[in-house]
Amino acid sequence: MPLPRIAVTTGDPAGIGPEICLQLLGNPIISKICEPIVFGDACALEKASRKCNLPFPEKVVSSIEQAEGPCLLDLKKISAEEYRIGEINAATGRASYRYVTRAIETAQAGSVQAITTGPINKGALSLADVPYPGHTEILAGHTESERACMLQYSEEVRCVFVTTHVGYAEVPSRITRERIIDVLELCAETMERIRGNKPKLIVCGLNPHAGEHGLFGASEEEKIIAPAIKVARTKGIDVTGPLPPDTVFLPKRRQEYDCVVCMYHDQGHIPLKALAFDEAVNVTLGLPIIRTSVDHGTALDIAGKGLANPNSLIEAVKLAVQLTKESL
Repeated sequence: MPLPRIAVTTGDPAGIGPEICLQLLGNPIISKICEPIVFGDACALEKASRKCNLPFPEKVVSSIEQAEGPCLLDLKKISAEEYRIGEINAATGRASYRYVTRAIETAQAGSVQAITTGPINKGALSLADVPYPGHTEILAGHTESERACMLQYSEEVRCVFVTTHVGYAEVPSRITRERIIDVLELCAETMERIRGNKPKLIVCGLNPHAGEHGLFGASEEEKIIAPAIKVARTKGIDVTGPLPPDTVFLPKRRQEYDCVVCMYHDQGHIPLKALAFDEAVNVTLGLPIIRTSVDHGTALDIAGKGLANPNSLIEAVKLAVQLTKESL
């Protein structure tokens, strides 16, 4: 059976994406399990290669039809003169967006079996007038997926999110019974594919102490979250909650469940990054294509210094490969 082809986008050219992609292409474990095809610009990887003393890819192609084995697909979306490593601008944001959209189109055409994305910079996307705040929204928009949501996966802890890149003031209005049920269904399905058994899910409350029976907040736990959990149970999902968020991530509690359902971005990202920063992988659920990603940003402060750890990218590609096998 041929190895799965994984489109790996470099992320923002000014960040650490190019250098961790170089390390990925040279990783012997990765080349044994898949054909990684880096979607980016040769000039960006050349800059990173010189700055970080990393080998440049042996094979550079100009079309997906030419891609074979570990290689770089040179998309020519930015020139070396348009940016400096460590400094984002509209050109880097535009290039990183185009890498992703090209990878989506390639996956939809069946020319790759999955996408793994490198880190983009939301500020650069904004400078480039990209109408999406992040990867999850880009992928949902370009695949017309209404139920998409974010899963952060590591062996230490797993989190899925009802809301993601919105301000805190918007969070309560975006939490609905229907949305929570969608997230629970997507999470249960994906966790069973990954772990091979029916998962146990646990749901965080929105408010401190999960609302303390209506004392805090607008009784979202009683009016929205608990009823959604009740419906999910009738669908055969093993789910508990809503529970106080400040106790969900205790070591003993983490042994009791497979994934935490979080109401907003930082409710899950803070504990997950504290516990598994270099190992965590981002997965977008609810898409017609497979997408995994690093769980870190562009790290502009260390870009080009040879300090970037490629482990999250390596783990993201490994998980993408696993999911391609499960989807056969």
